[in-house]
Amino acid sequence: MAVDFERWCLWLVDIKPNTLRELKNVYTRVKEVKNIREKSSRPHLASTPHLFAQITQPKGLDYIIVPSVSSERRKYIPIGFEKAETVASNLCLIIPDASIFHFGILTSEMHMTWVKYTCGRLKSDYRYSKNIVYNNYPFPKNINAKQKEQVEKAAQKVLDTRLEFPDNSLADLYDPIAMPPSLIKAHNQLDKAVDLCYRKQTFTNERTRIEFLFDLYSQYVTPLQAQMDKKQKKTKI
Repeated sequence: MAVDFERWCLWLVDIKPNTLRELKNVYTRVKEVKNIREKSSRPHLASTPHLFAQITQPKGLDYIIVPSVSSERRKYIPIGFEKAETVASNLCLIIPDASIFHFGILTSEMHMTWVKYTCGRLKSDYRYSKNIVYNNYPFPKNINAKQKEQVEKAAQKVLDTRLEFPDNSLADLYDPIAMPPSLIKAHNQLDKAVDLCYRKQTFTNERTRIEFLFDLYSQYVTPLQAQMDKKQKKTKI
């Protein structure tokens, strides 16, 4: 899948010292990084100048990638399903060792409804976060094998449809004006499959979706809150 533009980096995790020394241009660049870091507010990073300051890249695992900021004009956040060899930008969030089922849930209208009501904002754009949005999202419970299979098939159809437009970025494909009809259809099918994981009939509007999600969230949280209150009472005694 084409991105807005290609960016390249020197990914030197696990590089052998003699290999780094042999790569003269790379060695020179790493030396410059060391000098910059020594003068920065985090001089301790100078001890490993060949590594990123923060490494969250899953090792050997495919992963879901979520842009931390996305336009509110889009019906869906353009979430990706990336191979392990693709290095994620620091402007994205990643979910390692994720399945096609997880991708399907997160790129559905059900999840987007949750995003609209819980995420922060950068101006008017969605500012996705793991602590507030993802960690609190009420995934469906007690789903059966058929329901899961339907979501997986529909999610794969979304990915396959994207591949029909190899010269287009996700920004192109998810533009509210330019979004291809075939991709809209694939997402509609996925939305239906995800809806049916939550209840026996699909949702008709955003209000019923969010009311259902907050009710489910309460069902998940209430027992945990009761346990915490019980522990606090014991501590006071």
